[in-house]
Amino acid sequence: MHAIELASRQRAVKLDRRRLRAAIAAVLADSPYTRSTVSLAVVDDATIHQLNREYLDHDWPTDVLSFVLDDDPPALEGELIVSADTAVREAPRYGWGGHDELLLYVIHGCLHLVGCDDQTPTARRKMRRLEGRYLAQFDLKPHNRRRRAARPAGGSRRA
Repeated sequence: MHAIELASRQRAVKLDRRRLRAAIAAVLADSPYTRSTVSLAVVDDATIHQLNREYLDHDWPTDVLSFVLDDDPPALEGELIVSADTAVREAPRYGWGGHDELLLYVIHGCLHLVGCDDQTPTARRKMRRLEGRYLAQFDLKPHNRRRRAARPAGGSRRA
C-alpha cells in the first residue's frame, strides 16, 4: 500500500491533486517497494531556495528536491518538494503548461526516491526514458531539455 500526502504552499499553479498522486503511484507501482509513504509539498521559489540552501548548500531555487527518509525494502518513506514558480517560469520554453512541467518535476523526484539517478550520461538517458514513460500515461511527450549542471541529481539526497 502506498500513502501519498500532498500539501500546497503556493499560488502559481492550480493543482490537479489526483493527477499528481497518480504519477507518484505509477512510479511506486513499478518499484520494488510494496509499502510507502511519500509526502509531496508544492511550494514557491523562496521556500525551495531556502530548503536547497539549508539541506544541500546550494544557494539558488531549484525545480525539485527529493529526500529518502527511510529505505528499508519493501518499505520506503520519502519527501518530494517541487517549485510551482519554477514550473510556471520554465513551462513556456517547452510548449506546455505549468501544471505539466510540475508533473515532470514530481515524476523526476519520485524516480530519485526509488533509486534512479542522473549522475552519468547513461543514468541520465535511463532517467529521461522513464520520465517519458510516465508522462505518456498522461498523454504528454517529454521535452528534450538539459537539467542545469548545478543540480545534476535533481536535488536528491538519499539518507
